[in-house]
Amino acid sequence: MRKKWIWAVGCVLLACVLVACTTKNMEKQKQIAEKTRLLGEAYLAEQRNQDALREFLKAEELYPDDYLLHDDLGRVYLALGEHQLAIKHFKKALQINPDYTPARNNLGNAYAVTKDWDKAIEQYEIAASSLLYATPHYPLANIGFVYYQQEKYDLAKQYYRKSLKVKRDYVGAMHGLGRTYMATGRVADAIEILQKAIELAPESAFVNFDMGNAYRMNREYQKAVTFYKKAAELQPDSELADRALEESRKIENLQ
Repeated sequence: MRKKWIWAVGCVLLACVLVACTTKNMEKQKQIAEKTRLLGEAYLAEQRNQDALREFLKAEELYPDDYLLHDDLGRVYLALGEHQLAIKHFKKALQINPDYTPARNNLGNAYAVTKDWDKAIEQYEIAASSLLYATPHYPLANIGFVYYQQEKYDLAKQYYRKSLKVKRDYVGAMHGLGRTYMATGRVADAIEILQKAIELAPESAFVNFDMGNAYRMNREYQKAVTFYKKAAELQPDSELADRALEESRKIENLQ
């Protein structure tokens, strides 16, 4: 009887040791995965997308239940043009942590890129209404963008203004509102809001390009050329630079 009791205790102790070792190994894998993910995020910030993806996939092998990692995978796949894979991973992030609102806003972005406007707005609205989300101006401006793309300009202006009410110096909403003003013929208002955006973000090639558009519409051609050339300088060897220089040449050829 005593031998049986000793054997049973030994089995329990062995099981405890095995569980402790397994837990320790899992924790070590999790720590390595986190460091790998952080390296991938550094690459992603530098737009080294293939390097970022490589590190994220390594991290996924080590610890696949990290909602931050799946959000990162979604972002890098979106940057690489793999939209369906991006949607898959944003959904996985939300499955693991439904309260992680940045992934929901990013899911909206993925739907917007694929022009699935209704699904994009649905995700943005959920994100904007979350009391836990510290930056609701992002999804509000994103809703404005969707309505701008749909040529629903009154709704676009409404949401861009809501975004600016939350964060009045958000350049993205200023830029979007300026473009919407141009689309509705309110050129003077567009110039005013885009000037504020440029004061806050003078290195934004896109804002400078649209300021050039606004001045061209207002027939202030020299100012338009100045901003087109600035946009091309800020983002050389790009499609935007080609468009800016082409608009600049058109104006100069008329003079």
